[in-house]
Amino acid sequence: MLRAAGPVLDGAAPNASPVGRLLCAALLAAGALFGLCAPALASDRIEVRSAELRPAADGDGVDLDAVFDFDLPWTLEDAVSRGVPLYFVVDFELYRTRWYWFDDRRVTSSLTYRLSYSPLTREYRLARGTLALPFDTLGAVMTALRRVSNWTVIERNTLLAGESYRAQVRMRLDTTQLPRPFQIGAITSRDWTLTSEWRNVPVRPELAR
Repeated sequence: MLRAAGPVLDGAAPNASPVGRLLCAALLAAGALFGLCAPALASDRIEVRSAELRPAADGDGVDLDAVFDFDLPWTLEDAVSRGVPLYFVVDFELYRTRWYWFDDRRVTSSLTYRLSYSPLTREYRLARGTLALPFDTLGAVMTALRRVSNWTVIERNTLLAGESYRAQVRMRLDTTQLPRPFQIGAITSRDWTLTSEWRNVPVRPELAR
C-alpha cells in the first residue's frame, strides 16, 4: 500500500489518503488567509485624520475643522458616474462630563454633503446646505469632501467656565437617502458601508466664554 511521504498535517488523520491530505492542506491555507484578511475587512473605510475646535471668526460660537481620509469603492464610483447622488454626513456631539452620573449631552449636530455627477455636463458637484461647487474630476471633489472647515458646532454661551467637556466627531455615508433599489443593495454589500469610528475632539478651557 502506498503511503504519503512527509510530515503529518495538523488535523489530518495519520492514515488519510493523499487526496484527503491535500484537501486538509487547502482548508488550512484558506483558514490562514481568512484570518489574515479578517482584520482588514472589519476595519472602517473612513479615517478621521484630525479634528480641532476653535473660536469662530466672528466670535459667536465655536467652529470645527476636521480632515478625513478615504476613497470611494469602485461600486460607489460607478453609481455616481451613472447619476446616483451620494450623501455623506458629519456628526458632532458635545458632552458635559459628570463624575457622579452619566455625561450630559449638550450638543448634537450633523452636516450633510451631497456628491453628484451630471453625465450631460460631465461635471461633479459637491453641495453643503445651499452652497454647491462644481468640479471637473472625481479626485478634485473628493479632496474637498475630505475636509470640513468653518462649521459652527457650538453656539455662544454653551460652554461654561469651570465645567469639563468632551466632544467627538465622525463621518458616514447616509444610505437612507439613496434611491430605494440602492438602499436594498446597501444592506448586503459592504462597499456601501462607509463610516468612521467616533474621534475624540479636545475641548480646551479657553473656548468657554
